[in-house]
Amino acid sequence: MNVLEDLAIKHPIFLSPMAGVSTPTLAAEVSNQGGLGALGLGASSVDAAKQQILATQALTDHSFQVNFFCHQSQAFNQQRSQTWIDYIRPQFKQYGAVAPTQLDCIYPSFLDHDDFLQLVLETRPKAVSFHFGIPYPHQIQALKEAGIITMVTATNLIEARAIEAAGIDIIIAQGIEAGGHRGIFNPSFDSSIQTSDLVQLLKKHCNLPIVATGGIMTGQDAKYMLKLGADAVQLGTAFVQCKSSNANEAYRKALFDQPITQITTSISGRPARGLMNHWHSQIDTPERPIVADYPYAYDLAKQLHQLASQHGDHGFGAFWAGSQVAKIRALEVPDLINQLVLEMNFNAD
Repeated sequence: MNVLEDLAIKHPIFLSPMAGVSTPTLAAEVSNQGGLGALGLGASSVDAAKQQILATQALTDHSFQVNFFCHQSQAFNQQRSQTWIDYIRPQFKQYGAVAPTQLDCIYPSFLDHDDFLQLVLETRPKAVSFHFGIPYPHQIQALKEAGIITMVTATNLIEARAIEAAGIDIIIAQGIEAGGHRGIFNPSFDSSIQTSDLVQLLKKHCNLPIVATGGIMTGQDAKYMLKLGADAVQLGTAFVQCKSSNANEAYRKALFDQPITQITTSISGRPARGLMNHWHSQIDTPERPIVADYPYAYDLAKQLHQLASQHGDHGFGAFWAGSQVAKIRALEVPDLINQLVLEMNFNAD
């Protein structure tokens, strides 16, 4: 397939579907500038997801993608969760609060029921992408019959081959540099491959179009990935600072003030790269116990962040960012897209 033609976009620039940060306005702005806008719906209820899709469709006639999580749901592990709660208890106590006694599964999986599938079939976005795994065969078939382009994130060759075998249309090749949660199928096994190496590996062994993502901040970064064989690039961190994103002021400020990132499983139970903060400097000690399962651990982290923020401390925020965050620019979407395109088309190496 031809990525630009089949997706009906002008530029090989995708917005990363960042759950919690993406908004209909941000998605529409990227799409209206010739890229592929995105909605990260993995943390949304069916009703909230529908509202976001309809709002985006009201703001743009151009293509955009919607994204869902396909993680294997874990039964609540009381012992592991309690051990983790006990370990985090002092952080709650320092703000005069008591740690919770129960953690909830706050993020649903696309695999758990077909309500999200029916929503996609009803609203008909141009493309739908999946993170943490591959949809069931009947879900993929229904999307294909509806003419909706499917994409799945791969972080290694084995995942990419499984994606191709499942009949998915496009592989999102996500390297270790990526901010937030990479789409690792099994969180106990992390290949940790650099984006450039992953793109070359998948181009050699797979036949599907490849979209490179992870640590891409500038047009020069994008041009390099395209030169390696990527059909398009996907950027997230570069767009977080835009006013149309849902990032709060503390997050936006931290992107420019403290642009050093580290990966931790402590926030959510899955490895994720974010700006250095209390999680990395206080929680990730050598004595740290096994983290509660995803997304139960995330429930605890969100409660702690909310509590700390009420006391003016934003150091427990999940400020996801890619490893080259220091290269981002303070530009709104139209200017950022234009700058990326100029840099991508600049002939000098």
